[in-house]
Amino acid sequence: MAKVGRPRNLNSPEQLYELFIRYKQDVKANPRIKSVFGGKEFEERTEPLERPLTMEGFEVFCWDEVGQVEQYFKNVDKRYGEFIPICLRIRKEIREDQITGGMIGQYNASITQRLNNLKEQIEQINIEQPLFPDVSENDSNK
Repeated sequence: MAKVGRPRNLNSPEQLYELFIRYKQDVKANPRIKSVFGGKEFEERTEPLERPLTMEGFEVFCWDEVGQVEQYFKNVDKRYGEFIPICLRIRKEIREDQITGGMIGQYNASITQRLNNLKEQIEQINIEQPLFPDVSENDSNK
């Protein structure tokens, strides 16, 4: 019996990883350009900024190349089990690029922390205590 549904966009996990390598090369070869004003004459100049790798950026890149790839990462109904190791590798490489870039000041550290759930969680508990523990409420009328 033939399989029901749409055909796969990718035939193998290796094809997904090849797309990721092309995405990395494209991102690193095409920096964002920032206009900077400075110097004695207050002249405008451009400054290239390296772009970070992101899952969203990779999905958009793939959408333009082969179509949607989100289903390979979500693995709904366990249809894409053979893609799990490659998807894990891609997520780890993206996370490593963001964390390392944030640590060396290449990317905004605060945003990097939030994107990768690295912000420090502090649980603050407020305990209310009476100001005058000796005095009860009924003693105020005496």
